[in-house]
Amino acid sequence: MGKINAVITGVGAYLPEYVLTNDELSRMVDTNDEWITTRVGIKERRIEKDPNHPASYMGIKAVEDLFRRTGTNPDDIELVICCTSTPDHIFPATAAIISEAVGIHNALAYDIQAACAGFLSSYYTAAGFIGSGLRKKVLVVSTEKTSFMTDYTDRSTCPLFGDAAAAVLIEPSEEGFGLIDAEMRSDGSGASHLVMKAGGSAKPASHETVDAHEHFIYQEGRVVFKNAVTDMCDVATKVMERNKLSANDLRWFIPHQANLRIIEAVAQRLEVPDDKVYVNIEKYGNTSSATIPVCLWEMQNNGTIKKGDNIVCATFGAGFSFGSIYMKWGYDPK
Repeated sequence: MGKINAVITGVGAYLPEYVLTNDELSRMVDTNDEWITTRVGIKERRIEKDPNHPASYMGIKAVEDLFRRTGTNPDDIELVICCTSTPDHIFPATAAIISEAVGIHNALAYDIQAACAGFLSSYYTAAGFIGSGLRKKVLVVSTEKTSFMTDYTDRSTCPLFGDAAAAVLIEPSEEGFGLIDAEMRSDGSGASHLVMKAGGSAKPASHETVDAHEHFIYQEGRVVFKNAVTDMCDVATKVMERNKLSANDLRWFIPHQANLRIIEAVAQRLEVPDDKVYVNIEKYGNTSSATIPVCLWEMQNNGTIKKGDNIVCATFGAGFSFGSIYMKWGYDPK
């Protein structure tokens, strides 16, 4: 028996219909298209405007898309991991809500909160279950309704974020495809630089916290930018060196879509040419843990990803949590 790797065998996604453009945003806050585009590379983002459609709704739609594409029987799913920073509730787990809605009744379901690093953290966790033989069909769902925690009076953060969900099916493979290596880390010293200040047990909701806008994303941009570039380069370099990969060996480098300048800085340090860096931030903005799986979904749809492709992904988020993985893509898109 060969080594068992955890391979992605299908990707589904959900993107809200409503498109919030930079021009519309400039009528809400003191900004403009040129200012946003030159600083972060975002032209528009999707927003789930219906207040009755929480993160679980978007996750359900992404899973339904995945099941349609793969013909998966919900009864065969053995583990559901939902990565989200915007859960429906503090409890129960959004994973449990999604599972019930799509007919999954034979699985353990729980949430992971690793902010923008949630998808890679969840894939890494799923690989442990699969490699040990404990589970054979794992569903990872990234669903982020970041608009609910975006302060549309703060021009430094409101242009950045959008809503999206994506789901991947992960199964065992002995053919050498799937997750080959990973370097995942957290640096808690960065926790105060990217945070929602109120709403948890450290600072429960009150009139004062609402009036102070402490239930929205707070970010110290320069600190986050510097650490994101340094940390993503560090972990991606380690993964590439361990596996004797150069930029020439890669088909794709897929970074977290947080800021175009971060993406460009990381790619330049890794010496990965532009034509091997997948970027869609201009259309969707930063959708937190959903950015990388939405890239995979889009690449699946447009045929830019092929079986056997060498792919390195890197991510960075609040915590600070960050990481990189090396995988070999496991199927040709239909």
